[in-house]
Amino acid sequence: MTTPQLREESYIENILRLNRGKPGNFYFSFENVVDGQKTKVVRGVVEAAGRDHVILRELRTNHRFLFPMIYFDYAEFDEELNYFTPRQQ
Repeated sequence: MTTPQLREESYIENILRLNRGKPGNFYFSFENVVDGQKTKVVRGVVEAAGRDHVILRELRTNHRFLFPMIYFDYAEFDEELNYFTPRQQ
């Protein structure tokens, strides 16, 4: 009997988890104005990511942010990203 091979799926939170600690820029947009800004850019690293949130650490200040994923727009990383390999059948 063979055991089924577990594989991650390519949801954003899983990709962010695979790339914890890699520096990048993270972009967020808000419907309501926050401190006079509708957008926020964080230069930092992913510390953790879940289905509905991401925790980022800003590189310059070590300040930590908890953002709901509904506000996440996109991320730019400084290096190659880890991603999932196709499932072998």
